[in-house]
Amino acid sequence: MSKMDNLRAMREARYAEAQKRAASTPTRPKAPVAPAASKRVAERAADATAADGLCGHRNMSGRTCTRESGHPQKSHRYS
Repeated sequence: MSKMDNLRAMREARYAEAQKRAASTPTRPKAPVAPAASKRVAERAADATAADGLCGHRNMSGRTCTRESGHPQKSHRYS
């Protein structure tokens, strides 16, 4: 056997083993996410920004927009 034949045989053996392992492992149920807690946090943030009169848009890092509520600009200013 050549070097390439050996590599092909090893690759096929690993693939067969991975397929066998995937078929035998049971699927685990996903952990439940607490939507009520995240909803409460969002409501508190919305209430705080409504009281301030600010836009309140949040970016991915959690910073909030400091422009006035309903601003006409397309961009947000975060702080």
